[in-house]
Amino acid sequence: MIKASKPVVLCFSGLDPTGGAGIIADVEAISSNGCQASAIVTAATVQDSQDVMSFAPMPADLIVEQARAVLEDMPVSAIKIGMVGSSEVAQAIHSVLRDYPSIKVIYDPVFSTEKDGALSTPDLVETVKTMLLPLTTILTPNLFEVHQLAPGSDTPTAAAMGLLETGCDSILLTGTHGKTADVQHALYSGHRELKRFHYERLPHKYHGSGCTLAASLAAFTALGQDPVSASHQALDYTQQTLVNANRFGMGQHHPDRFYWMTSKNPSKKSA
Repeated sequence: MIKASKPVVLCFSGLDPTGGAGIIADVEAISSNGCQASAIVTAATVQDSQDVMSFAPMPADLIVEQARAVLEDMPVSAIKIGMVGSSEVAQAIHSVLRDYPSIKVIYDPVFSTEKDGALSTPDLVETVKTMLLPLTTILTPNLFEVHQLAPGSDTPTAAAMGLLETGCDSILLTGTHGKTADVQHALYSGHRELKRFHYERLPHKYHGSGCTLAASLAAFTALGQDPVSASHQALDYTQQTLVNANRFGMGQHHPDRFYWMTSKNPSKKSA
């Protein structure tokens, strides 16, 4: 196997034509943090900066062929999963992951938009729970997604603890949608909370913040960071992309994933 000059992160994500979220966000965040991104599109979407109108999953066999071609050629250090779209695509990704058990997997479980725009088929949640979560190193759900995966749980913490029983190693539960004065994210593993992270609550809505976090977390994981350190650095980086976000359309702000290159913030990134 060739020894690469920087780690390779393989992404499975949907294509957002606005560039705010999805595979474009993944590539930008991974590249910004010193890794090489390899990208496989799981679904095509019709969306703008406000919401998703429709989506179409890619053929499952094509996804498998693309992934295996990359994995057999390049030394992939981490895999990032975003929008899966359908049960068939989830099964396809599972068939790839089980053959590469040593590669760490970061999974952002995207099922719908904040406005309930569908990004998945109805049967996807159960397939994810049985086929993808047991192979996941770090899961990054928001407060809505954690309850979709663990319905009936009294609290987000209880939901996260329950999901650890699926075999997922760690859960970084994001708190952007919480009611707290600041934004609180919590990392769980081994049936306990490892660390809680606090950030200023910013004034806008952001298109692609979850993708940015999970992709940068995959990058820091590929660079050899442990879950606590990788989570801290990914959260710091993501916060700065939001502080420096731009509003290109009539909806949400886009994170600036290369904020550290612009004249607006010429200093080096803090993460």
